[in-house]
Amino acid sequence: MSSSCSALLGALKTCLLESDCVQKQGRLPSDCLKHHTDELPEACQHLRKATYECKRNMLDMRKRFRGNTAGMDGEKTRTD
Repeated sequence: MSSSCSALLGALKTCLLESDCVQKQGRLPSDCLKHHTDELPEACQHLRKATYECKRNMLDMRKRFRGNTAGMDGEKTRTD
């Protein structure tokens, strides 16, 4: 996968592993992501959507020349 989405993907993995769906209910992160998205914290839901947008923008020919900007707002706020 492109490095433009790797930060989002890593944050999503961490968020899923720390969620109650995985910690307390003992489900797999993939199961929580596919079948129990309504039980995930709001932060994980936002990261899921941002990861989807990032992957989608990788295929968009208009974005390929300008660069993938999905998730860049989150990177800027973390560094500030």
